[in-house]
Amino acid sequence: MVLFLDDASADSSAEFPDRASMMEVRLQAQEDEITLLKSSLADALRRIHLHDHQMSDSIVTNTNGHIGSLTSMEPRTKPATLDRSTQTESTLIGQGSGQDRVPLPRRVQSLHLEDALLSGQSVQGIRAKLYRIPGMEEEEQEEDEEGRGEQEKDLGWTPSVEEPIQPTTIRSLQKEDFQDRSCSPEETCAALASVRTSDQNLSPRYGPLARIQEGEKTALWVILPHHFFLCCVCFPEQSIKMFIRGRPITMYIPSNIQNYEDLKMEPPSERLQLDWVYGYRGRDCRANLYFLPTGEAVYFIACVVVLYHINNCTQRHYRKHTDCVRCLTLHPDKVRVASGQTAGVDKDGKPLQPCVHIWDSVTLVTLQQIGLGTFQRGVGSVAFSFADSGAFLCVIDDSNEHMLSVWDCNKGTKHAEVKSTNEAVFAVEFNPIDSTNIITCGKSHVYFWTLSAGQFTKKQGIFGKYKKPKFIQCFVFSLTGDVLTGDSEGNILTWGKSAADIKTLGKGAKETFQIMRQTRAHEGSVFTLCTLQGGALLSGGGKDRKIIRWSADLAPERECEIPEKFGAVRTIADMNGKELLVGTTRNAILRGTFSNGFVAIVQGHVDEMWGLATHPSQNIFLTCGHDRQVCLWNTEEHKLDWCIILEYGLCAGFCPNGSVVSVGLSSGRWVVLDLLTREVVSESIDGNEQLSVMRYSPDGSFLAVGSHDNFIYIYNVTESGRRYIRFGKCNGHSSFITHLDWSKDGKYIMSNSGDYEILYWDIAAGCKLLRNRFESKDREWASYTCVLGFHVMGVWLEGSDGTDINALCRSHSERVVAVADDFCKVHLFQYPCPKPKAPSHKYDGHGSHVTNVCFTHSDSHLLSIGGKDTCIFQWKVIGGEVGESKERLASASSTSTSSPEPEICAVLYVDEMHIPQLCPGPGNRLENSISAVGPSN
Repeated sequence: MVLFLDDASADSSAEFPDRASMMEVRLQAQEDEITLLKSSLADALRRIHLHDHQMSDSIVTNTNGHIGSLTSMEPRTKPATLDRSTQTESTLIGQGSGQDRVPLPRRVQSLHLEDALLSGQSVQGIRAKLYRIPGMEEEEQEEDEEGRGEQEKDLGWTPSVEEPIQPTTIRSLQKEDFQDRSCSPEETCAALASVRTSDQNLSPRYGPLARIQEGEKTALWVILPHHFFLCCVCFPEQSIKMFIRGRPITMYIPSNIQNYEDLKMEPPSERLQLDWVYGYRGRDCRANLYFLPTGEAVYFIACVVVLYHINNCTQRHYRKHTDCVRCLTLHPDKVRVASGQTAGVDKDGKPLQPCVHIWDSVTLVTLQQIGLGTFQRGVGSVAFSFADSGAFLCVIDDSNEHMLSVWDCNKGTKHAEVKSTNEAVFAVEFNPIDSTNIITCGKSHVYFWTLSAGQFTKKQGIFGKYKKPKFIQCFVFSLTGDVLTGDSEGNILTWGKSAADIKTLGKGAKETFQIMRQTRAHEGSVFTLCTLQGGALLSGGGKDRKIIRWSADLAPERECEIPEKFGAVRTIADMNGKELLVGTTRNAILRGTFSNGFVAIVQGHVDEMWGLATHPSQNIFLTCGHDRQVCLWNTEEHKLDWCIILEYGLCAGFCPNGSVVSVGLSSGRWVVLDLLTREVVSESIDGNEQLSVMRYSPDGSFLAVGSHDNFIYIYNVTESGRRYIRFGKCNGHSSFITHLDWSKDGKYIMSNSGDYEILYWDIAAGCKLLRNRFESKDREWASYTCVLGFHVMGVWLEGSDGTDINALCRSHSERVVAVADDFCKVHLFQYPCPKPKAPSHKYDGHGSHVTNVCFTHSDSHLLSIGGKDTCIFQWKVIGGEVGESKERLASASSTSTSSPEPEICAVLYVDEMHIPQLCPGPGNRLENSISAVGPSN
């Protein structure tokens, strides 16, 4: 059963959008903080668990040969460890001084430097000692006093070998951060005199500061006694970090990129052109469908006004609006169109000013921009005058007072303005025979306005003996000049002037507007009225979904009922007296007659969408969302092939053979649908939380299901995608799964989570977590939808909070990557784009956060879906040349295979009495401050 509300809550809620928007922002911020707290707690628990099970060693290193933690040479029962399974580390950006702090260990630890140098180089007696982090000494002293004696604490070393150090950049350090107040000069000398004792039991690769293999890079932070602070030894780069909300994310540079700094980030040669818009905004807007003499239906959705040629099945688009279009009206000349938009905000939270555009429907050229900076919150209703050939435009905004203003269409100047009412206003129209008379209607009112000498006078309609309805939904003018209104009680009321009642009210009495007749029309609300040539009237009902034709004297002549799946009648447009266009509350546009019935020519979702998947070999795609609809669309014919009703659908994925598609639902349940029969051929339940990713392996032998319970469930797929057997479960993420991709060989998975982790999994080995992420840097991926990764690092804007990018998709040609963001934009970047602030082509049109993007199988088109705007955009990919992406990587790769020389990038020299100075490098012999810590010249 479909319920239709007569209280027009969508329009009433517009009274307080600022407060609602503020509450949504605060709620989102709190949710983000909770997510980070959960992830931090889970990360801490995982580290404690690994700490308790680690075998005792003198020096613990990572599986990739990098230093994970350093311990003293004394034996202990619980050695320090560092979990390298996650890319997020505990080091945060310092806030106090506005400068970043270098990660340091929590206690005194000895390092040996010779192993970090090339063969034949000497340190010449220089030893280094890592100092305590300020603020931790008291904690350690308390534990020592409690009886720990000389037993050293189990502390992990925050690795700096992954920290990218550029030759021109070095961190500024607070002097007090590195003064070791608890370490005496004697202890320092002892530390400097310490030599390697356990190195002999380790391979040269696993020394305390082992040199990284050829073609890689490491950076070594060395803390020297007294005023000698910092030294950075850099090898050719092998990793880079980015920070999201203060959390470091390490990404390893592929081996074929040896000159990372030489990579050039340019906008791709490919571009996007809006090809088709699926959907119509009938759910919460009125009078938004008109028929033009060109044979086009004009309507809107999101920020786009669509001109759809009904017979030719083509679309044109007016795209000058910067936020969602809310209202529409047609000029008496049937050429000019006026459309009003809501206010909205930009990506920085600054309000965008609402306005009205008057534009030419033939050339799509904007003729006037009305009211920029005048209207508040948005434009709710617009209307052209008729008696003077459309010289004036009447506008009602969405402010608390619902300001009524009249504008000169040719000059774009305001003629008059007045506060109308604090109640919701649904419609406004000029009297067709007198432009000085204007009527507005809305919640519990009908107002008759008279404009004279730039001043408005208002008269309220008198209901008298008739029941006052809660809402007056719509009105039209009859041929006799009477006003006909449709209300929430299902009645059509005929209004007329009555002479002044001098006998009762005295000589000052004035004429009034009263109800002359009441006609019972529909069960439930009358949502729309439409006059026809000859004086006939059409009415559209809400609850009963009926369209009724009335004679000029309001006698019913014919009626029909539209199918329940399309919802109630929202608006009606006459097609030259032959056919009708009907807009419905479930975002569909129907075409038909009373005799032959109605068929849908435009359809769309009615609530937020998240699931999007394209077919591996055909020009079709599937969408699902909060409206419980699972829809299959045809990109060539631009139509809906079929639609079924399930639970909230949040993700989807096609099997590589193309015969079935899996859909993940909000309850943890997922189903597999046959594309031809639409039947459910398989279903299963994984956990009790919503699913976020459904992804088949390239050969179709596995299905990966990403869930909000932090697990990835792996299934064996047989019988052409119709049988599924649980293979294993990937357990290691500390937050919900957001994205995942399979490697081209189908053996590995890369995954992202809500706390910005990048993890890698060996599925063939039993869903094993790969703790050595370095080994995955050269792996090739069948798809690339993970928003975090080296190849897509450049898509993130500076200051992003981690939720600004909802989805991305690499093209099958691996030349471009499309990005869906939280600011209503679709971006197109070159692929790969591994450098910050990568340039892109940016496309607008969506009126809400863009939730997903996906390329078609041939890369000829890109699909993007909106959140609250409920629309689907089909973009045509134009331009581009084959082989561009590979040439980009090749240009940055070096053919040299010789061992690179380590370089001293920079030294921060700090003396107690001097200002810090940055000594230049590379290639410089460091003077007396640090003796020969590097190659001699």
